Order: sequence, then structure tokens, then C-alpha cells
Amino acid sequence: MLIAFWSAKGGSGTTVVATAMALVLARRSPVMIADLAGDVPAVLGLPGADGPGLMDWIAAPDVGAEGLARLETEAAPGVRLLPRGHTEPDPAPGGNDLPAALAARAGVVVADCGLLGQHDTPASRVARRATLSLLVIRPCFLALRRAAAIGVRPSAAVVVAEPKRCLHARDVTAVLHVPVVAVVPFEPAVARAVDTGALARRVPVALAAPLGRVLR
Repeated sequence: MLIAFWSAKGGSGTTVVATAMALVLARRSPVMIADLAGDVPAVLGLPGADGPGLMDWIAAPDVGAEGLARLETEAAPGVRLLPRGHTEPDPAPGGNDLPAALAARAGVVVADCGLLGQHDTPASRVARRATLSLLVIRPCFLALRRAAAIGVRPSAAVVVAEPKRCLHARDVTAVLHVPVVAVVPFEPAVARAVDTGALARRVPVALAAPLGRVLR
């Protein structure tokens, strides 16, 4: 199963939500997290990967799926990481088929697709073809406006609820016509866990509880 997390506006918390989802699912069975945005190691308190990664694999069509497997590293108990790598800019279409390779893996793969725009990128291809494509969004007019205009249709949304906002989860459903499968409160404990590198050791309840219900 391939679960993609993405956003239409920066600062939505996509990487933190995707990484926390992988950590929560790893309590049941091993999980792979594919880091297409490049920030998962930082969220887990790990040094950045120095070697090749997903973008390099896409750009090397002579390297098969076995080459992708060699890029994996241990990121946390039960969580394997596929790093982004260093190929810039994003590889053009025509290289290795990353969505198919990730979907073919046994078990659950969580993909952090980061911020998507109007251009066709490896991250947008993964988001379009994922088993479950989850938009991470704050109930903000600008974020809703961008999400409605983008060319990727989510399966559902994860709302990061901020206090004193005029808009709420029901507004996300009304505008985008997709269900909200989790509402994550804006919680200082989450920021502290990320800032101190403690997220891999203990996912705050504010994140773990709503994300744990996504696949039920």
C-alpha cells in the first residue's frame, strides 16, 4: 500500500505528518518512508544522507528495482528510509517508474511528497498514483485556493487545525469535495519533539491519536 502525503502551500506540516504516520504504523508492522521532499532525516533528528537517493534512481533507467532497495537505510525502529538524493532538478519523465516501484513493495510505503505545484514532478506522479493520496492542509483561505487549483486530486485530507481560524475541517470538505480523515491540532509538543529530535522516540498523542485512525 502506498500512502502519499503532500501539500499545496508551504508550511503545512506535511513532512512532520508523513513521518509521524510512518512511526505510528511501524508499531504494527515494518514501514518504508520515501522522502521526496528531503526533510525526513531532519524531522527524525538524523544527519542528512550523503549518498544517492530516489531522484538519482529515477534518472538512471539502467538500474532496476534491486538498485532502489540498496538505497534503504534504517531510520527508526521498524522504519526504513529511502532518501531523496542529490539529483537536481527533478528528473524528467521517462526514467524509472517510481510510483510503480513503491506500490509494488510489500507492506506499507509512506511517501512525503512535500509541496506540489503545477509542474509534473516525481512527487506529483507519486501523489497521483498512490493508493491513498492525502492532502495536508491548514484551514486557510490561501491554502484552500491553491489546493483547489492544483492538478492533483487527493483521496482525502488531513487538516492541521489552528486556534482562532475562521475556517474548519468542514470548510475543507465543502471546497475540495473530499473527506477529512484526520484533524491534527496545532500543538506545541509536536514542535518540541521535532526541534529536539525526539519524534522517533515518542510521537506526541496529538499526532499519534488522529493518524492512528486513518487506516481503520
